[in-house]
Amino acid sequence: MTKLNRILLGAVCLLTACTGPTGDNGLTPVDYVNPYMGNISHLLVPTYPTVHLPNSMLRVYPERADYTSDKVKGLPLIVTSHRGRSAFNLTPYQGMRESLTPVVAYSYDNEHITPYSYSVYLDEAGIGVEYAPSHQSAVYQLDMNQEAPAYLILNSREGAMKVNGNVVSGYQQLENNTKVYLYLETEQAPVETMVLDNGKTDVNRKETVGNNACVVLYYGEKGGTLNIRYGVSFISEEQAQKNLQREINSYNVKTVADAGREIWNRALGTIEAQTNVDDDKRVFYTSLYRCYERPVCISEDRRYFSAFDGAIHEDDGTPFYTDDWIWDTYRATHPLRILTEPVLETNVIRSYIRMAEQMDSLWMPTFPEITGDSRRMNSNHAVATVADACAKGLTDFDVEKAYLACKQGIEDKTLAPWSGKPAGWLDQFYKEHGYIPALYPGEEETVPEVHPFEKRQPIAVTLGTSYDEWCLAQIAGFLNKPDEKEKYMKHSLNYRNVFNPATRFFHPKDKNGKFIEPFDYRYSGGMGAREYYGENNGWVYRWDVPHNIEDLISLMGGSISFNQGLDAMFNEPLGKSKFEFYAQLPDHTGNVGQFSMANEPSLHIPYLYNYSGQPWKTQKRIHTLLHEWFRNDLMGVPGDEDGGGMSAFVVFSMMGFYPITPGLPIYTIGTPMLSDVKMHLGNGKTFEIEAKNWSKENKYIQSATLNGKALDKPWINHSDIMNGGKLVFVMGNKANKIWGV
Repeated sequence: MTKLNRILLGAVCLLTACTGPTGDNGLTPVDYVNPYMGNISHLLVPTYPTVHLPNSMLRVYPERADYTSDKVKGLPLIVTSHRGRSAFNLTPYQGMRESLTPVVAYSYDNEHITPYSYSVYLDEAGIGVEYAPSHQSAVYQLDMNQEAPAYLILNSREGAMKVNGNVVSGYQQLENNTKVYLYLETEQAPVETMVLDNGKTDVNRKETVGNNACVVLYYGEKGGTLNIRYGVSFISEEQAQKNLQREINSYNVKTVADAGREIWNRALGTIEAQTNVDDDKRVFYTSLYRCYERPVCISEDRRYFSAFDGAIHEDDGTPFYTDDWIWDTYRATHPLRILTEPVLETNVIRSYIRMAEQMDSLWMPTFPEITGDSRRMNSNHAVATVADACAKGLTDFDVEKAYLACKQGIEDKTLAPWSGKPAGWLDQFYKEHGYIPALYPGEEETVPEVHPFEKRQPIAVTLGTSYDEWCLAQIAGFLNKPDEKEKYMKHSLNYRNVFNPATRFFHPKDKNGKFIEPFDYRYSGGMGAREYYGENNGWVYRWDVPHNIEDLISLMGGSISFNQGLDAMFNEPLGKSKFEFYAQLPDHTGNVGQFSMANEPSLHIPYLYNYSGQPWKTQKRIHTLLHEWFRNDLMGVPGDEDGGGMSAFVVFSMMGFYPITPGLPIYTIGTPMLSDVKMHLGNGKTFEIEAKNWSKENKYIQSATLNGKALDKPWINHSDIMNGGKLVFVMGNKANKIWGV
């Protein structure tokens, strides 16, 4: 037995010992994952059936528009960007040499996808495909029919490829300064190798560069089984080879898939979920699987390529993570990791700090990707992940440096959405007046930092920055900076500057302090309401003050008026036909009245009844919304699922609680959708949630105890969870309107 074999065997034994719980029916957590859930969109594309190991660099899915597509374009090798197509392409082909093309669109059937494997039958071609990934490498088995000449085509969309016997290597140029490299071996030696250029083969050439750089391996006049293994890298072809050799030493798809299955069970087994409703359990574990899709670890043998400065760095033993759309994930995905994966979450924050250090200015990232920080969306919510970690005792990182990077990213970078430019006039106005000024319909934009399509989003930015500065205040308090804490706490009230007391909505103002009139909170703001809000309309942003809900209740006239406003949102009609509404607001799907279940700014809204004396309505809403919009079927996700942004909401909500305000060590209670949950925490303790009398109908909490003591408030502290123990709900089918008030 080789040393590598002993290492792999030891790893498999260790993982087997840590495998997730097996249910009465013999199924383990990963067996409940349905990667197809949400593959057909209500409007936008919500999910792809992604095959990968948890937070790993190598991810693939079939290259097609969505599940309804009749063709797949070749076979994938690595997806480098969420919702992106595969870098490189692998195409098995049988037929005339004159008909070779860089990529073949295949008719397919009998596709089966798990988180750790992919199989499909290319029916017209008669080719069977089996696939399994490791972290930075993978294996394919291709069973080609015996009736025609057999070829293997490898293509780089924009880059270079070369072939040397049974080895293919090359790179593909991505955005900015980033390349992804490939090293691939076939077990069977080809009869002949060649370059394919403009539809013509050249057996005398073994290298090619440019668009659709393509090499071909010929395996003879009849097909058979062709085994392939490959490694990928963002550093070099040599590193891609090392990654392969470190992880995979055979061509056995089952061996690699079995190891991946154990890894997934260990990750998903951090939360044991029990229910007698099989589909609910599948929704839960599928949602938890989606929380591990990103960010991805791109450290390779303790080194990593950073697109943030275009250099290769030593990681000094701290893995480097990127590809995290923070605007989506700060709300629930990061808080979930604090509970179950604290080491991973710490390394993610450490990675943020490194990114900030590597960029031209020490600014925290907003949308870190493989190719750098794309600065998408609005606000600077990496500060929320730092504040939440500090509030919950996760501080094994340079908090001072993180605070400085957060502060400079908010104060020195422009607040204009989708921009990484320095602060300008718009930002100075915000500092002086406490809000982002809006333009009147048709008024010309003169601020150069403003994106021509994304606009100013003045309400979204004012509210988001108010929260961000509240987060800065929390970190300043942690660092014992009382003057700075006081300054940012004052700024955290800036949302008041755009509150219209006459309508009780957040309402855009011009630079002279006048509200824009006339105004419609459903439709004003153009495409995606971006001229005033952002992807969602004024009804959704009416509630976007997660850091000071008590004050929001006061602004709206007290608890009764606040509850009436919540009720009105869920009952307010679209006001237009669906095709007109969604033509303007395509992200604002999953509607219940003006509420949008499909976009992240809405996620906390159903929980707000807890703060205004009607927690039973939170229980009713959460139960209804989850069953309406998150289902174990192809349309079971209502909108974009951005790296766990929406799925973490499902995970928390099905357990029965939610982190409504990252930065506060508090979770507000909804209603449990599972009969029993055991969270195996990062500190080694276990927190259990039991729902007595639970059923589909029994959605209302009648009473609750925490560690045997009566719990009569609709929230629990972070310490309540981290200390371990047991939360017990007694459920019923009619609301107890007294509990939790």
